Amino acid sequence: MGSVLVVDDEADLRFILRRVLMRAGHEVIEAADGAAALASVHASPPDLVVTDMMMPVMGGVELIRRLRADPATAAIPILSVSGDWRLAIDADAALAKPFRTTELLTLAENLIREGRVPT
Repeated sequence: MGSVLVVDDEADLRFILRRVLMRAGHEVIEAADGAAALASVHASPPDLVVTDMMMPVMGGVELIRRLRADPATAAIPILSVSGDWRLAIDADAALAKPFRTTELLTLAENLIREGRVPT
């Protein structure tokens, strides 16, 4: 399995995502906003970033833009899980909230296994 960074400003949703992903055998790291996520990624790059789009401090759009702009993080696959998933134009996959756990796990595991979607 892989390491997954879950980024969401809602603690309850981070808890749900962590439980679902950990039960599937993944290691989960959490961040409450994009700025904290960037620091975490640079300290220990995950196999996948699962991020909300609408967050304070730094939202998902800016987080994705910065990850893609940095050669050290550009290859990390990104899954957006957001109420406004249409903002996730540079993510590799997107799910609308509320989501089905089976869809989340299928997308997450495919992205971890196969890496970024070719552009």
